[in-house]
Order: sequence, then structure tokens, then C-alpha cells
Amino acid sequence: MAGMLASAGAPAIAQTAETQSQLVYPAAFFTTFSPANALEIVKRVPGFVLEEVDEEIRGFAQAAGNVVINGQRPSSKSDTIDVILSRIPANRVLRVEVSSGDRFGSDYSAKAQVLNLILSDSGGIAGTLEASAQREFTGHVFPTGSASALLKRGPSTFNLAVSLTNEQSTDEGIDLITALPGGALRERREKVNKTTAPFATASASWAYDAGANRTAHVNGRYSRFDFSLTQTNHVFPVGAGARDDRLLQRNHRHDFEIGGDVTRPLAGGGIKLIGLITRRTRDNRDVVLLRPIGAPSLGGSEQTLDDRKAESLARLVWNRSNLAGWTVEIGGEAVLNRLESDVGVFSVAPDGTRSRIPLPIDEAVVREKRAEAFVNAGRPLSSSLRLDLGLNYETSRLIVRGDAQAQRSLSFIKPKTIIDWRPKGGWHAQLSLSRTVAQLQFEDFISSVTLSSEQVEGGNANLVPQRAWELLATIERPILGDGLIKLELGHNRISQVQDRIPTPEGFDAPGNLGSGKEWIARAKLDAPLRGLGIKGGRLTLYGSYVGTSVVDPYTLRSRPFSNNRAFAYEANFRQDLGKFAWGLDVEGVTHATNFRRNETDRFSEHPTLDIFAEYRPSARTTLSVAVDNILQARISRLRTFYAPDRTNPAPNQQELRHRNRHVLPSIKVKHSFG
Repeated sequence: MAGMLASAGAPAIAQTAETQSQLVYPAAFFTTFSPANALEIVKRVPGFVLEEVDEEIRGFAQAAGNVVINGQRPSSKSDTIDVILSRIPANRVLRVEVSSGDRFGSDYSAKAQVLNLILSDSGGIAGTLEASAQREFTGHVFPTGSASALLKRGPSTFNLAVSLTNEQSTDEGIDLITALPGGALRERREKVNKTTAPFATASASWAYDAGANRTAHVNGRYSRFDFSLTQTNHVFPVGAGARDDRLLQRNHRHDFEIGGDVTRPLAGGGIKLIGLITRRTRDNRDVVLLRPIGAPSLGGSEQTLDDRKAESLARLVWNRSNLAGWTVEIGGEAVLNRLESDVGVFSVAPDGTRSRIPLPIDEAVVREKRAEAFVNAGRPLSSSLRLDLGLNYETSRLIVRGDAQAQRSLSFIKPKTIIDWRPKGGWHAQLSLSRTVAQLQFEDFISSVTLSSEQVEGGNANLVPQRAWELLATIERPILGDGLIKLELGHNRISQVQDRIPTPEGFDAPGNLGSGKEWIARAKLDAPLRGLGIKGGRLTLYGSYVGTSVVDPYTLRSRPFSNNRAFAYEANFRQDLGKFAWGLDVEGVTHATNFRRNETDRFSEHPTLDIFAEYRPSARTTLSVAVDNILQARISRLRTFYAPDRTNPAPNQQELRHRNRHVLPSIKVKHSFG
């Protein structure tokens, strides 16, 4: 194997001849996989990992991801890039280019890999259709489906898409509450959770492309999400009567977005104006009912949430590719954000009468005005070496009104430096140093209660953003022809670590701890197996380590950040044999612990194994069968309690929860047209 790696020189897909700054994969490279849409093409690019971006991120810059289409970033934020790619028929893709992010502006300049999807300019109608059905272990079958169509006429492209996911699941398990240090059983619970989560979206877009710096886009999207959980909980306290409790959760969410951009030539470059408006409403209700067997109800608890979130932004960017040998970008962004939230927590009497329980901050309005200016410049230092520099200045004004009164102004300077090196032999290395500032989650300012675990989330109106100096080195090289191996090493020095802190009311809440450190190591191997005698075979291995350290405010000792998972791994094997393909996927992560005032709350998951088989009766149609979670991986939660808090090193109680997930078979049909 080592000899094969050593002998593999240039990749099968040659780099561009001009600067050798990118890898180019023509559409023919992906024919073996018979992809139905652009997302399936992107997933088959050797060594490339599609970035998942949280659509809740405020502003535009930090939601960039690592994929552009025809050299431009999509102007939608709530439609994630994987959803956008899934709507593009595979036959519309001409080629895929993978290069460092400096070619695509400041949002991407610190990224070692950015994928540019080049689409055909041929006219006509094209689209994708997808339908699937999954069966959970109780026998219920739930369908999902999506459809998208695009029409290209001259420089204009129109796109319509609808989708419905209809996830349902049933899991069951036990809770064991024991006294410490002796381990005597205090309570046993037998739970069954039944959930439904239908999610529907409808979107439309128009794109205009009349050449370099003569483009425009308009897009709109509406989505609705309804979540329902019904839990039966048979409770057996030691020395007391059994109960038949119930937990009900009913959550409703609506999102709306409209946005667009226009680009025009200016001063030898192009100037681009982006506008985006998003609105979100949520209406949630959770109820816990205590029901002794053979006795009247004891009442229970209830929580309601009614919130409205709004964001409006404008962004203006001018760039020029050759200004005295430099690529220059100058721009600014202005954003208005607002969250109105009302959380109600009630005790419910046996006769149904509700009495409100006050929380520290249960009703508040959060407003933010934020502006950011930036300048970026880069140039080649030699035929194989490039330097990119950037400087951002961010300022914001934050006001909280309601149960808490707070206001503050924040300003940050965020420089960055990237050195990109591409020597001969297909090697690519990048070193970046940047200062970053995390975003505050406005929901962290508001108190709430998790009824299923009896945890109070105290609000903190004085939370400030975490900031860090981040150093990241990346190196990659083609192997075995069209394979790729990639390694990333990084170290972050963080101040104002966002974690959990005690509150004066005796709860804990999101807050800032002080200084922390983070170490990063990630590796990916993507290799064809034809050299090992496995025709059409391909193996992808991925591993990630993220170690963190911060001083705990209770124990005064170093510990990981709350909810940090140190290790994650993934292995994928796929074999394509003409019209037939099959494969398997293995994924796993280590545990994550939430360090609260009077407990440590640890979540663990067993590894999962999924298998699939595909049959392609034609180049446009794929039939697939999958069986997910063959190992019936269990989820566990271990809560260890301390009195009065974790300054006491000796725990006094433990709660262990096991949830059994089951095998999930499914069938899917995908078809493209046009």
C-alpha cells in the first residue's frame, strides 16, 4: 500500500495549466456514480467536505459555507447549500473546480478548499423529482418528497421548488435514579417517545447573467415546521405509588425570507449590492402531567413560548481582480436584528388551574444594530506562493428591554493573513491566522425551563461574544490517481469563552468564563480501490479531534468546554458496477458533557452503521433501498448531581437514561428531466 501511495503522482484529473491553482473535474468524471442532482456530484468530489452552516447565523459573511455556483455565492441564507444543490439537475453541471477561497472574496479567503460549480448555459426546462418512504419499527410508514424545476431563457433562469419531509420516530428506554455513594435505587422510569416532525418548504428564484459583473438574483422562501412529541412515562418510585405520567410537546415554526443581489461594472471591477430580509415566528407548548395509578391527577407543569425574530441586512462590495498586481475587495454590511420573546412557566393544579411561576428573565425584547467594514487584498508572490491579507472592523449596539434592562456597544478589529503554497506534484498547503468574534444567540438572554429534565435555563442579558485568535494549517495531496489525502492542524486561543455561569437566583445560564484553548486535528482520505482489485470501489475515511480547555468556575480546575465532542469519525465505502451500486457508512462520536451549576450532564451515542443499494434503469432514474442504524445504536445520558453545587466534589445522586433506536428501512426514487 505504501508503495502505491508513493508511486501515485499527479491526479487523473489534471490541474489547470495557467497557475495550477485548482483541480478541475469535468462532468464525465462523475458518470460512474450516475448522479441525479448537483448535490450528489459535490459529495463525490475527492477529499472535499461540504460545510454545514447554521442558517440561524445573523448577518451574511459568516454563513458563507464553502460552495459557490458559477463563481458566485447564493444570495439565500435560509436555504442551506445542500438544499440548493439538490434542486440542480446533474445534467446541468459542466464541471467542478476546487481551489483555495481567495478567488471568491473575503467570505471565502481563509478557506483552503472552495468548490465552484459551473453550470451549463443551455436553455429549456429541467428539474428533479424525488420520493421516498421510511418505515419505523412500530410499522408506521411515512413518505417524503420534493420537486424542483428550472427554466432558462436567454440570460434568465427561473427556479421553483417544493419539498416535504415527514420524519417520525418511536424510541423507548429506561431511566434509573440512584443515590450516591451507595447506589441504592430511588426511582425507575419506563418511557416511550413518539415524535412527528413534518417540514414543508416552497421557494422561487430568478437569476440573470449577462456576463462578467452583469448579474442579478432574486429569491424567496417560505417554510413551516411542526414538531410533536408524546411521551408515556411509567414511574416506579421506591417506597411510593407508581405513576403513569405524560409529556406533551407541540412546537410550530414559520420562516419567511426574501432577498437578492445585483452586480454592475465599476472602475475596472464589479460592485455588488445584496439585500436580505428574514422573519421567524415560534409558538411552542410543553406540558407535563403527573398521574398516579388508581388515584386522582396531581397536576403538573406547563411552559409556553411565543417569539418573533426579524433580520434585515444590506451589503455592498466592490472588487477588482488586478489593481497593480493585487486582487482587492472593499465593502461593508449593515444589519438590524430584533427578537421579541415571551416565555411562560406555570404550575398546573389537579383541576387544571394554572399559576404562573416567575423566571429571572422570561419576557424581553432584544435589539441589535450592527455594521461591519472590510478590506481584503491578495497577490501571488511567485508561481506557487500567494499572500492574502484582510482587515474587518465590526461595531454593534445591543439593547435589552423587558424583565432585564441592559445596553452596550461593542467594537472589534479582525485581521487575517493567509499564505497559500502550491508546489509541484499536486501538493497544496495553506497557513492562516485570523481573529474571529462569535455571535451571541439572543435566545440565551431569555430564561426557560426544560420540563422533560426539570432544568432551568437562566437568561443572561450581560452575555458578551467569545473571541479568538485562530491558527490553522492545511496540507493536501492527490493519491492513487483521482484520490486525495488532506490533513488540518489548528490551535485557537480564546477569550471570554461562552459556556455556563451561576446566576444570583441560584440557577445557571449562558455566560463568559475567561480564557480557553482549543486544539484541532482533522484528516480525510478519499481513494479509489481499483488498484487493490476492487472494481468501481471507493473508500472515504474521516477523523476529527477537537480538544478544549477552560477553568471551571466551581472546581477551579481545567475541563473541556460544555457540549464539546473531542473525537468524531466516519467511514464510507461505495462500489459502482454499471447500473448497480451499493455501499455502507459508519459514523461515531465521543461523548459531550454539559457542565451545569449542580450537575454534569453527559450525552453518549453508540456508532451507527447504514447500508444501501442502488439500481439505475436509466441515466435519469435511480431506485435505492437503504437500511439505517443496523446496529440499533443506543443513546445514553448520564446526569450526576451535587449539593449544593459542584464546589462539593462528592455527588449525591445519579440519573442514567437509555434510549433504544431501531432499524430504519427506506426506499427512494429519484428522477431528473430536461
